[in-house]
Amino acid sequence: MRGKRDPIERESRDSRDLYDVSTWEKRSTVDAIATWLYRFGVASAKAFVILLAALFLLVQFVLGGLGIVTEPVVGAFVLLSVVPALAIAAYVWYADVTTDEPLSVLVVTFTLAVLFAMFAAVINSILQPAFGVLPSVIGLPLFFFLVVGPVEETVKLLAVRLYAYRDVRFDAVIDGAVYGAAAGLGFATIENAIYITRGLESGLGTVELIGAAGGTAAVRALAGPGHVLYSSIAGFYLGLAKFNRENAGPIVIKGLLIAAVFHALYNSLAGVVPGLLTAAATWITPGIAMIGFIVLYDGLVAYFLYRKIAGYRRAYKEVGVTHASDDEPAAELTEFDP
Repeated sequence: MRGKRDPIERESRDSRDLYDVSTWEKRSTVDAIATWLYRFGVASAKAFVILLAALFLLVQFVLGGLGIVTEPVVGAFVLLSVVPALAIAAYVWYADVTTDEPLSVLVVTFTLAVLFAMFAAVINSILQPAFGVLPSVIGLPLFFFLVVGPVEETVKLLAVRLYAYRDVRFDAVIDGAVYGAAAGLGFATIENAIYITRGLESGLGTVELIGAAGGTAAVRALAGPGHVLYSSIAGFYLGLAKFNRENAGPIVIKGLLIAAVFHALYNSLAGVVPGLLTAAATWITPGIAMIGFIVLYDGLVAYFLYRKIAGYRRAYKEVGVTHASDDEPAAELTEFDP
């Protein structure tokens, strides 16, 4: 979408050449150099971000014990732990009534989320001690709402924004939800891998390894779906922003706020509600209380996402759209939009 025009351009009605006066296009050698430098700068910045994230991930493999995920037993448990999250991501993909999103773009988005999860881990680790000086009943919620929720939802959305968002096949608002789900799945996968491998000591026998990894995998299987739900919501609003450029900033912020609040509220309540349930009814075990809370909470968030997707699907069918590219070309980014 083109922005406002200068008064000279507006009144000339294209009757004059206003290059370098009130309009601009690439004509001269200097223009070409400036354009190349801009593109090189943007590409270099993106490459630096990706390489830095990859370096953090490599450090986790070498120093953080993540390398043990290559053990067949541990790797299998990591994969099993993301099955519920994968199921939700698959539903969001299936619910897309427009054209199917290309596997290559989904894989890149997933991979970028795996890499960028390292940024969230570093930032969370650096900032957490600042909240530790407060009573836990105050410090933990503040940490979740001010750091964990905003940071993790932002890095997941960055995984979508950096590549999929700029692809011409991102041609409908709902595509944002699909790519957001892919980013959430990538984030959940690497987070589960870190939690499962953390605490596993070298030299464990097969039985001990299976027990330790399996127990953590079961817990992480319950946490993974939330990541997909939150980032799919933020991704939907990113898609909405792509086709409403004049209000893109506030729309993206709205999506991040909703996702971050859902995320932080889950983290805050997960440490309190199950304990209250077990205290209120002796027949409720801690395991049942935790499972019940997660299912109920994720169900409410899933319903919120379902309403957004269902509203889009309903409008899509009511206006009789058969293909996003039948009536007009897909929205494209301008040459100078990073």
